[in-house]
Amino acid sequence: MAFEGLSDKLSAAFKRLRSKGKLTEADVKEAMREVRLALLEADVNYKVAKDFTAAVTERAVGAQVMESLTPAQMVIKIVNEELTALMGGEAARLASASHPPCIVMMCGLQGAGKTTHAAKLGKWLKGQGHRPLLVACDIYRPAAIKQLQVVGGQAGVPVFEMGTADPVDIARKAVAHARDYGNDYVILDTAGRLHIDEQLMDELKKIKAAVSPQEILLVVDAMTGQDAVNVASAFNEALGIDGVMLTKLDGDTRGGAALSVRAVTGKPIKFAGVGEKLSDLEVFHPERMASRILGMGDVMSLIEKAQQQFDNKQAEELARKMQQEKFDMNDMLEQLRQIRKMGDLKGMLGMLPGVGKQLQDVDIDESQFGRVEAIILSMTPAERGKPELINPSRKRRIAAGSGVKVEEVGRLLKQYESMRKMMKQLKGMGKKGARGLFRMGGRGIMPPGGPRFGR
Repeated sequence: MAFEGLSDKLSAAFKRLRSKGKLTEADVKEAMREVRLALLEADVNYKVAKDFTAAVTERAVGAQVMESLTPAQMVIKIVNEELTALMGGEAARLASASHPPCIVMMCGLQGAGKTTHAAKLGKWLKGQGHRPLLVACDIYRPAAIKQLQVVGGQAGVPVFEMGTADPVDIARKAVAHARDYGNDYVILDTAGRLHIDEQLMDELKKIKAAVSPQEILLVVDAMTGQDAVNVASAFNEALGIDGVMLTKLDGDTRGGAALSVRAVTGKPIKFAGVGEKLSDLEVFHPERMASRILGMGDVMSLIEKAQQQFDNKQAEELARKMQQEKFDMNDMLEQLRQIRKMGDLKGMLGMLPGVGKQLQDVDIDESQFGRVEAIILSMTPAERGKPELINPSRKRRIAAGSGVKVEEVGRLLKQYESMRKMMKQLKGMGKKGARGLFRMGGRGIMPPGGPRFGR
């Protein structure tokens, strides 16, 4: 994940501060020197790193901090606040239009993931109750139009294309089409280049002049580090961008772009791509990102992921079954599938305070979830509805059908029984408590014998 190296170095610096007890001005300055070096190693812009540590030092050497009973904690609190401010303070909203459609112009260099993230944005908007339209304005890159059609189809968002016609005409006619068919957002997937050139900027300026977009989003690859900030500065000067969408923030990136873009360009990061799936797009929350960087977790994002994937009607139904003690293997399978839809398990656990650091060198074998699913699907409908029917001979048949050992089938059945016992204990909570439990996935489904970890 992004920021791992930065998080480690900051944690080490703060650990030394905590060991001091009472802090001196020299202690704070030494810690800030380490913080500045950590920021520079994370590819943060030099001036941004210098200004950041100067601002923290100025606040940290004040009497209120030095005379505090927990001065190290006060310094960390200041760093958290300054990191949040550095990245924009609060989440920046996507523009809207008083008279739809709202036109969002996606721009950026080739290879940044513009086309895929146009579809991700379309899927996100659709999930918010909007009716987006994707527009193929990249007529130069081979298969760009086809790619947009494919990812648009996967996202369930319509695509407007006119082949290799003039991109300016395509944009104009797409907006007219959106008005006629009730699309309230138009997402223009414009052409990119391998580098910034006059021809690229001229075309983008013409499209901007023709359709007057409410939002110009620059897509930049976080893996390129400081170059991402340079690209953002160049596009902003030439085009006047409204915000940035960082891609590949889940990769092995040092994170400098996320910390520098706002300070250098004055433009907020509005979205972050955090995975390969079309659902892996997050609104960028500076305060949550600051907490992740400092190893404090990001519980709010974890809750939002759960709320997106867990269906309220299914939660109500599970709560009802729990009340009536009718929870069976079919319900267990459904809960498993909903948890898997939430995405990378290690990434989700890393959002819990204090857990991310412990998981850094741990491999979580998520393939075990597939083994659980195979075991349940190898049962007959009668066995899934009444697991108590499963005797030793049935266990052997289920194990053979799912390609696992008989012992794994037995462990899963024991886990199911323990869940049933837990539900009986929770029966007194009433429907409200049960609904809350299942909306968050309850105790969750673990592979037979628990999750498998390995170094």
